[in-house]
Amino acid sequence: MPPRSSAALRLWNSRGLLYFNPGHLRSFSLVPSIASTAIDPHFSSSPRRRLNCPQSLLSRCWSPHSLSRSTFAPFSAAAVTMGSIERITEHLEKPELDDRSYRVIRLANKLEALLVHDPETDKASASVNVNVGNFSDADDMPGMAHAVEHLLFMGTKKFPKENAYNQYLASHSGSSNAYTAATETNYFFEVSATSDSGDGKPNGQSLTNGATNGSNNGSTNGTTNGTTNGAHALAESDTSEPSPPLYGALDRFAQFFVSPLFLESTLDRELRAVDSENKKNLQSDLWRLMQLNKSLSNPAHPYHHFSTGNLKTLKEDPQQRGLEVRSEFIRFYEKHYSANRMRLCVLGRESLDELEKWVEELFSEVENKDLPQNRWDDVQPWRDEDLGIQIFAKPVMDTRSLDIYFPFLDEETLYEYQPSRYISHLIGHEGPGSILAYIKAKGWANGLSAGVMPICPGSAAFTISIRLTKEGLQQHREVAKVVFQYIAMLREREPQQWVFDEMKNLAEVEFRFKQKSPASRFTSRLSSVMQKPLPREWLLSGSLLRKFDADLIKKALSYLRPDNFRLIIVSQEYPGDWDSKEKWYGTEYKVGKIPQDFMADIRKALSTTPETRLSELHMPHKNEFVPTRLSVEKKEVPEPAKTPKLIRHDDHVRLWFKKDDRFWVPKGTVHITLRNPLAWATPANLVKSKLYCELVKDALVEYSYDAELAGLDYHLSASVFGLDVSVGGYNDKMAVLLEKVFTSMRDLVVDPNRFHIIKERLSRGYRNAEYQQPFYQVGDYTRYLTSEKTWINEQYAAELEHIEPEDIANFFPQLLSQNHIEVLAHGNLYKEDALKMTDLVENILHSRPLPQSQWHVRRNIIIPPGSNYVYERTLRDPANINHCIEYYVYVGSMTDDVLRAKLLLFAQMTDEPAFDQLRSKEQLGYVVWSGARYSATTIGYRVIIQSERTAEYLESRIDNFLIQTGETLESMSEKDFEGHKRSVINKRLEKLKNLSSETSRFWSHIGSEYFDFLQNESDAANVRALTKADIVDFYKQLIDPRSPTRGKLSIYLNAQGGAQTKVEGKDQQSRLVSLLGKQLESAGFAVDTRRLGSVFESAGLSGSNTDQILAVLKEFLHSEMSLSEQQTAPVLEQARQNIGLHAKQLGVETADQDSKPVTNGVGKSKTGRKVTYITNVSEFKARMVMSAGPIAVTDISEFEDFDAKL
Repeated sequence: MPPRSSAALRLWNSRGLLYFNPGHLRSFSLVPSIASTAIDPHFSSSPRRRLNCPQSLLSRCWSPHSLSRSTFAPFSAAAVTMGSIERITEHLEKPELDDRSYRVIRLANKLEALLVHDPETDKASASVNVNVGNFSDADDMPGMAHAVEHLLFMGTKKFPKENAYNQYLASHSGSSNAYTAATETNYFFEVSATSDSGDGKPNGQSLTNGATNGSNNGSTNGTTNGTTNGAHALAESDTSEPSPPLYGALDRFAQFFVSPLFLESTLDRELRAVDSENKKNLQSDLWRLMQLNKSLSNPAHPYHHFSTGNLKTLKEDPQQRGLEVRSEFIRFYEKHYSANRMRLCVLGRESLDELEKWVEELFSEVENKDLPQNRWDDVQPWRDEDLGIQIFAKPVMDTRSLDIYFPFLDEETLYEYQPSRYISHLIGHEGPGSILAYIKAKGWANGLSAGVMPICPGSAAFTISIRLTKEGLQQHREVAKVVFQYIAMLREREPQQWVFDEMKNLAEVEFRFKQKSPASRFTSRLSSVMQKPLPREWLLSGSLLRKFDADLIKKALSYLRPDNFRLIIVSQEYPGDWDSKEKWYGTEYKVGKIPQDFMADIRKALSTTPETRLSELHMPHKNEFVPTRLSVEKKEVPEPAKTPKLIRHDDHVRLWFKKDDRFWVPKGTVHITLRNPLAWATPANLVKSKLYCELVKDALVEYSYDAELAGLDYHLSASVFGLDVSVGGYNDKMAVLLEKVFTSMRDLVVDPNRFHIIKERLSRGYRNAEYQQPFYQVGDYTRYLTSEKTWINEQYAAELEHIEPEDIANFFPQLLSQNHIEVLAHGNLYKEDALKMTDLVENILHSRPLPQSQWHVRRNIIIPPGSNYVYERTLRDPANINHCIEYYVYVGSMTDDVLRAKLLLFAQMTDEPAFDQLRSKEQLGYVVWSGARYSATTIGYRVIIQSERTAEYLESRIDNFLIQTGETLESMSEKDFEGHKRSVINKRLEKLKNLSSETSRFWSHIGSEYFDFLQNESDAANVRALTKADIVDFYKQLIDPRSPTRGKLSIYLNAQGGAQTKVEGKDQQSRLVSLLGKQLESAGFAVDTRRLGSVFESAGLSGSNTDQILAVLKEFLHSEMSLSEQQTAPVLEQARQNIGLHAKQLGVETADQDSKPVTNGVGKSKTGRKVTYITNVSEFKARMVMSAGPIAVTDISEFEDFDAKL
């Protein structure tokens, strides 16, 4: 389905002609959708997980770019052959500020590569995109492409150790990722660009910092020895390579496509990782509705496939059919992976000639099988009988939508015209005369989005998605008729050249001033773009609107007709008589032909004339926000300023200002906080503040839409300080939008009809938040318990019920009448601009100054030494099978620079080992993350796990991991320790990528009230000074579960169904044989695992305990393998440890099986520590000592510069 928000709509409508749809992404930065911030969710630290992203999400979350026309004409230089390499072009259209150089080459094996020389990058990267994805899965083995993607990480002939690749990346501050989509599989990585760390010292080994990096490694960083604790990975790295980091990474990376091993010892674990990934998505409406649409499509087209795969489709069913699954994956790889289907993008500091030499050396071995491009031209996703139908689907969350799908023309070769862009721009418009403006005024809808969804070469769908109100659901037929009336208007008039030219102009401006993106995002996207039939000179500007073709637009419009669409109506209430369940996700639905009277109304709507059509529907007006003043006065400076200056500081206003001296783009941002403690005084006040903000934004939609299209946006939200307002984008007309926003805030008239629609939407948001994935929810409860004044969704929802329109009308003037105004103006602005915009805000509001004594002060609780608190909640969703834990260890004050440096280094040192041990080896769950947790005034260390295991069990495994970590720290070499330090230093000193990243950094430090603008540099300096003894002491005092001075709080989110405790007999046997087989192989014994399995099967070990299993194993070692008693004893002892470690997964009883947890009051943990269960949060907080509020690190007067020239 297309995007459902206005912001996503803009991305959708301006996306490139790409199928960049990350079907299966190995990791990503987590951004939870919590109801209290449902409109603008925010989350600072990001748990890492592997993501399998549905096809319909592709353009949404991975096409945040709108490539545009360059000011240069396309080149047509002839290709040049250099030896066995064909140089295709070096003349790529690129943005005005792009200082990179490019070269496109083709190797003798027909592998095509884009080489990128960036002299300033601090990260090198590469990506390979293979033209095969889940559409090539066997019909009876869905998920094959996804599984192969997992397995390629598990060792190669040249580098047989299963985690050699990830270990090398980790030793050079690197990370990797991959995704599987419909017709492509994309692999990518990044590493340090040079062998020098940020402090100028040679770079040794280092691991990525999960708190800031979100690298992959998921199930790809285990070892074949099940007894090795992940903590030992702290000291494992390969630093013998004298070559640049990029060369070593490319060497290992290339072997994925030369000689992967598909290690038998990793197969079961990786398939279980795929299965866990699928289970994570089972309650996600995005996945459920996407698959429902696919399942009700043409079975002869691969769009019908279930793409993720699970243990049943990838292992159990194939084995029942007599297949050897490893051989099937190898066969898939050999059938579909070929050099001529691969596109490579490499970015580094090295010269183009050097990069070319490396690529030829390392990738020429990839076999070329001269395979054709994967296409499905002879079959379409929807047959005639799949159209003209209406599908009623019941969602997990309380959502309502109407989605219209039209089979559409394939635009793959229409990259110069892209007719769908014209159509989606108009249908998806939100200004006066638009579909949304009309149905919103009628009270039927809250949002609309439209655009093309590429399915595969040869097929596409044009989609219109409308977020309905309660009344809109009842009137969904009327909504559909309005859509078809608008389409009739577009079809009856000639396509408008001026509309196309306006879109083209905006795209040119965007491309001209496009800034750099992170290295791996850049290479991954470009390797995908290279699969398209674009002229190679246009790889960077592939979505340019270059030619207007009215006939082509009319042809595209001809697909939007009554005999060529299907409807999907999503609601928890209507119609109520769903009679079917979708196979893979269990979504309840009902499907049938669109009633004849409804279809007749649609045909009538499409045949309307200007005289019979709704008069409110008309073409948009010309966009007055198109920027025309795009000059940038660039002045060379010895070094960019590291802090903003205070150019006004009085009782009413603090104005921070910095003219851009680093990026030189015609853009800027003005952040404004109207500080007023009333907004955060009570849960009711915060809800009122949110409703007020939503009402203002609702009133501004039609006006602000043009600004957003023209690259100028605003945000308005309630916060702990009061009201936050920002305007950002091209600075040309920034003051115009700022004035309109504040005037609308001041003059808001609360419309009762819109109020009740927005109130109901917010209420649903609060309810839906409790049906999110548990790991999305757990952070809310941690904040609730550790902040002096914070609330949770159920408290907001309770207050919301009692708020009426007059409450908002009476409340918001109090927010605006007295406040303190904090401003940051940054970008292509002058001091005079900043002062004028600040005066503008003052003059509109006419507010009184708020004394500093009345400002809200943020504080956090100090978890006392020796404490061990647990807070439990039962999840609201009865169908969610996952539990979750956030295990939080209190460290100290945010202002303790040395302590903060120790935490950063410890988090870095345990990031990969925690993931490896708890996720890869113990297979506790798909979501495992560890890292630093920053609150307003305190810092701590946390581990988050989402799992089918109980939270209490997860806590015991975290305890065990942390205890083992202490042993590893003690034995760590100085060389390894220094490598970890360099990794943290590199990360803290990483270069800013664009103007918005610098603005965000400044505003974050201003909002923190510490004004520590040089925190990254001081952190790097403090980390550089640390010794191993410092970290060992830090660990012993504050982290070690056995420490009497440690303070810990755990949040348990428990599934209603309880833990997964039963393991089926066959599954138990398979897991047991796999575990013991790996142990024996790692110990140097050749073992016939099939024979071992048959022995266990004959013994009938289902539900057995450890002693019974060991007795059978002992007999096998003696009789089948002829081992002596002396050889057998250590094997059995190790097996006992392994079985104990994996007892839950194996379904095996152990002597120390979990005892029934204490549910109230005080109990004992497995480490012997007293456990205090929190049953009354208010009492808990009342007993805790609170931290001091934020105290400025640097006296604010040092930033004052009232005579700043610029």
